[in-house]
Amino acid sequence: MMNHHALQTPVLTAATVATGLSAGLFYGYACSVMPGLGRADDRTFVEAMQRINVAILNGWFALVFGGALVLSVLAAVAHLRGDGRPALPWIVAAVALYLVMLVITFRVNVPLNDALDAAGHPDRIGDLAAVRERFEERWVRWNVVRAVTSTAAFGLLVGALMVSGRGAPRGGI
Repeated sequence: MMNHHALQTPVLTAATVATGLSAGLFYGYACSVMPGLGRADDRTFVEAMQRINVAILNGWFALVFGGALVLSVLAAVAHLRGDGRPALPWIVAAVALYLVMLVITFRVNVPLNDALDAAGHPDRIGDLAAVRERFEERWVRWNVVRAVTSTAAFGLLVGALMVSGRGAPRGGI
């Protein structure tokens, strides 16, 4: 059976990768997907977002999105004792920021996605501009916050790897 020390680096590395992938997703939306859709007409915008919101609900997304939190918590537990302690505050701060991102996702972005879906097929929506207006600005604003918080969590996990002495060559950064 592996001890905590043997698990520290692989679990922290996996948490860092998963968190980085989540941060990259939100970053991608913030700097390309949403600005691109922002230039589209109302029907295209609504239909594209409805389709994206269905397509993203897949196993690969769930594995990374939920896995980042689970792996980060496991990394924290693995760093509770001994030589792992210096990385622990970095990991705990990363978990806190990732939790902030999750709260935003489930309290703001998911309800907006659900409301957009509930509006129905774009061919049957009487006022596409109103549906878009109730969604776009708020969703985009809070997605930027998700991008910032998850990117900060990623940076903290990179820092944890460096502090633990396993993410940088000996002798420091």
